[in-house]
Amino acid sequence: MTADQRWMERAVANAARVRHSTSPNPWVGAVVVGADGSTYDGATEPPGGRHAERVALDAAGAAASGSTVYTTLEPCNHTGRTGPCTEALIEASVARVVVATGDPDPQVAGAGIARLEAAGIDVTVGVGADLARDSLGPYLHHRRTGRPFVVAKFGASLDGRTAAPDGSSKWITSAEARADAHRLRAESDAILVGAGTVRADDPSLTVRDWEPPEGTPAAIDPRRIVLGSVTPTAKVQPCLAWDGPLDRLLERLGDEGVVQLLIEGGAGVIGDFHRAGLIDRFVVYQAPLLFGGDDAKGLFTGPGAPSIGAVDRGEFVAVDRVGPDLRIEFKPGPS
Repeated sequence: MTADQRWMERAVANAARVRHSTSPNPWVGAVVVGADGSTYDGATEPPGGRHAERVALDAAGAAASGSTVYTTLEPCNHTGRTGPCTEALIEASVARVVVATGDPDPQVAGAGIARLEAAGIDVTVGVGADLARDSLGPYLHHRRTGRPFVVAKFGASLDGRTAAPDGSSKWITSAEARADAHRLRAESDAILVGAGTVRADDPSLTVRDWEPPEGTPAAIDPRRIVLGSVTPTAKVQPCLAWDGPLDRLLERLGDEGVVQLLIEGGAGVIGDFHRAGLIDRFVVYQAPLLFGGDDAKGLFTGPGAPSIGAVDRGEFVAVDRVGPDLRIEFKPGPS
């Protein structure tokens, strides 16, 4: 592994610490490496705050002159709530900027790199690109498509069941898995369930079981979306009750700055999104238990693939141990 790759891995790790607090802005990480070998870290602050490059440059102070700056995303070159990061880098007299991946946002899209090069700064693009694109996947998807990145989450037994025949399903997975699922909620701008789930479980859909990393902003409960109508006293209130086409919902949420949408049920809702090809990632928390029959509730309801040739063959993105459970990320195949 080269030195550039090592520093970029550190920048990606910096970004991961603030994943829950920057949207709709991208969660970017940065590292300033001074000419004397000193290092300074940065990560994007909540909306209205400094971008990662500025945080790292401010920490470096005079040591930024002649330094190399590593950043997971192309620096912005426009004025929004903050000034352009390109100008901050130029004013700091940095010698080199290493960028993991370009920003598809039309306000950036190559302009940041071009501005740095025009100022005589050496720019290297593509170091740690795969790692950064995995980290920034939902943001990049939103900027390219105008729609949120859609994640469907399940808690399931080893034999793929989500509830007993009588409908009881509490605590299929462990406390560790539930805390990780609440982290996933915190990373999402909105969470969606069906009205049937609300009537059956009356969930609050909060992030109460997850604590963000020390020194980072508090987690914020996601916006709640319900397919169908619910009573004014339901715990999900206030919420958006939706009864229109699913693709139109995604367009609306994308326009409103929802970068990631988390779907938590029920089985019919997730089945409808899946059959429409609208799910970008599945996250399954699989517990070491067996219902041992065909009468327990499954992951989906509704018609499935009619033949083996029609099944959705995607790919496993990650498999991790979470307490006694497994956390499986699955990327579906092209719709």
